[in-house]
Amino acid sequence: MAKKSIIARDQKRTKMIAKYANKRAELKAIGDLEGLARLPRNASPVRHTNRCVETGRPRGYMRRFGLSRISFREHASKGEIPGVTKSSW
Repeated sequence: MAKKSIIARDQKRTKMIAKYANKRAELKAIGDLEGLARLPRNASPVRHTNRCVETGRPRGYMRRFGLSRISFREHASKGEIPGVTKSSW
């Protein structure tokens, strides 16, 4: 499980990205690079990290399910994810 502080920091970044999205788009359309540089660093969408909903793990994230590979495997083996079955050949 990821530290609570890191999860909270990422949520704060997500809010800041949404807050500055319109201003950022306007500055990009104008081509004002100095104005973009004055915005907070965390307002950049590139700094957002995809994290597992349950554990907060940043690596091995599966976008389609919003889970890390470990959480996904646990839920899939219990049969809690519809449409996912264990393959065998």
